[in-house]
Order: sequence, then C-alpha cells, then structure tokens
Amino acid sequence: MSVRVATGLERIALGEDAVVSKLRGRKLGLCAHPASVDSQLQHARYVLERQGLEVCTLFGPEHGYGGEAQDMVAVHDAAPADLPVHSLYGATEAALSPTAEQLRGLSAVVIDLQDVGARYYTFVWTAVLMLRAAAKSGIETFVLDRPNPLGGEIVEGGVQRPGYGSFVGLCDVAVRHGMTIGELCHMVAEREGLGDALHVVKMGGYERSFQFAETGLPWVLPSPNMPTLETAQVYPGGCLLEGTNLSEGRGTTRPFEIWGAPFLQAAELARRVSGAGVALRPLSFQPMFQKHAGQRCFGLQVHVQDARAVRSYELYLHLIAEAQRLSGGAFAWRTAPYEFVSDRPAIDLLTGGPEFRTAVDRGQSIEPWLAQERAEAKQFERARQAWLLY
Repeated sequence: MSVRVATGLERIALGEDAVVSKLRGRKLGLCAHPASVDSQLQHARYVLERQGLEVCTLFGPEHGYGGEAQDMVAVHDAAPADLPVHSLYGATEAALSPTAEQLRGLSAVVIDLQDVGARYYTFVWTAVLMLRAAAKSGIETFVLDRPNPLGGEIVEGGVQRPGYGSFVGLCDVAVRHGMTIGELCHMVAEREGLGDALHVVKMGGYERSFQFAETGLPWVLPSPNMPTLETAQVYPGGCLLEGTNLSEGRGTTRPFEIWGAPFLQAAELARRVSGAGVALRPLSFQPMFQKHAGQRCFGLQVHVQDARAVRSYELYLHLIAEAQRLSGGAFAWRTAPYEFVSDRPAIDLLTGGPEFRTAVDRGQSIEPWLAQERAEAKQFERARQAWLLY
C-alpha cells in the first residue's frame, strides 16, 4: 500500500517549508525512540539533520532512546558519544522530567513518539512532562504527530478517580482515549495555559476512522513488548494483567496476546468468556523471563480477527475476573510497587480506582461498574471534542 498519511516527521522529511522553517536556526533537543521513523524507516534524528536542522541533545522515554530496556527498568543517561543522551525514565519519579540543566542551551524541543492509544502507555506522559518542563524554561515544544494505532473513534473506560493518577495515567483521560499524542498534548496545554509553548505538527491525510494498517505507514515496535500491531490492538485490556500474578506474556514472542499462569484453567476460561472481533485459543507456554519464568503456563492467545470490533478493555476485565473465580485461591493482585507508586495496588492505578478489584474480591458481578465505565467513556468522548485536531 502506498503511504496515505504523512506524519509530522514525514512532513519534515519531505522538506515542507511551513514546518522546517520554524525549526531552522534553533538548537534542538529531540525526544524519540526506535519507532521515531519516517515512511522509509529513517530515524527522526537523521531526518532532521538532513534538512539542515541542528540536533544538540537526545532524550529517551521509558525503555530508553534505543528501546533496549524492559518495562519499569531504570535507564541511565548514555555515555556521551557524538551527542548527549538523557534518560527520562530513571530510578525515581523525579527523573521522569527533564531538568533545567538538561534543557540548558536548547531553543526548542522536538517530540516524536509513537503511542499505542491506551492511558497506561507512558510515552504520552513523557511528552506531557517534557512540555511542562520546557515551558517552565521558556523553551517551545514541537510535537510531531502520529496516528493512534487503535483509530480515533472508539473510546473505552472511564477516567481515574481522584487520587489515582500516576505515570500510567498522569492526566484524566479514558483508558482507550482515541486521541493522538498531539491531541493529548494540546489538551494539556489548553487546560494548563501552555498553548503558546506548544506547536503540534499535524499529520497530512489522516482521518479518525483509519486503522493503522490503512495509513500506509510501517509498524516499528515502539517498546520491547509491543512487537506487532495486533499487540497494540489488545493492549488496552492486556496491560491490566500487569496488576495480577498472571503472566502477561513477557518472555514470549507475543506478549499481551499470549497470557496465563501455571494454575489457569484455560479451556474452561475460554468456554466462559468471549469477545467481539477476537478468538480465544487455549495454549501452553513457558515464559523466558519475568512472571513464572521457566515454568509451564496454561493460558490463552487472543487472536484479533476484526480490529474494528475489538473492545479489549472489557474483554480482559471479564477474563481476569473469571480467572480469579477459577483459580482455587492461586490468583493474586500485584502488591509490589508499580510505576513509582507503592501505596495503591497496581490494578487500581490501571483501572483508575478500587471498584473493579473490590467487586472481584467479593465475588460480585462487575457489570454495574462496567455500566458506569461506559457512561464515563461517553462523557469523556464528548469532552475531548474541544481538543481534537482531526
């Protein structure tokens, strides 16, 4: 398929003067990762430099500028090579934002990060923290927009309850928000009075109805456990497994699609739960690292059959609730610190409050809570109209 959508980076690669002229003559910081490429798979740094733009400093989000690190692994600033590389995912919560010293000497920051459309995927929040820090230092931020691989029409899940914000939900948005990274930054800028500090380089040819496969753009894994487009399509639900002792498939070749545990009654679970647009196939697997490493696990592979029909958030909520019922007491919620938070369970941070966990623990139906989630998703869908760019 020929390219239909020109990302913000692609517009620079094509030499559009309306974009390039705004960056020419500036000392630039670039926040990027391995998926920061144009349609020819050329990385953002070199695309900028080919247009005569001066990249002075590099910044990397979670997993690092090069994308080597696993989830929640602190990345240290890279040893100076031809350019300094600063990590925006260190050992402390304070390290999530660039320091004034790291920004010193820059006259603009360029952000080019491929998001996957779920509130918990941290790259959008790295962009927000960069925007805030740069604005505080009097530096403008340019966000090179990219498609939301889940499309821009469907919204799932409510916003967080008060007190349940974190780096997997820094601002109040729906779980599957249906917004681009540029739109989310635009939302924050409008809410926080940072509009003069933000410039979103919009995409050309993008329509909200597009699935990623319709954009003509290549898929490059933006993080080590997001290998395929199908992974992204199930991630709004699959990431919830991180809040449990069920393996989310890290240590396999299809994380979030393949998941389970040594105690899971996979075939019975597949009989009890179904979801639109997917097929659930029982299987066994052995993770090579992280949860249940080296052990034989029983679980399911979630096969995406119709991406437009998939509602993975509700699907995995039902799967987790039913897995708990079938576990014979072996199921447990994650209690270890999660994304710099230690006083609230990870599942509460992911779902935005304690309601889901409480209902499951009490053996209650999650349907009343899901009805509330659907209503809040509709409310957010209406509210986001003010910040949409397409």
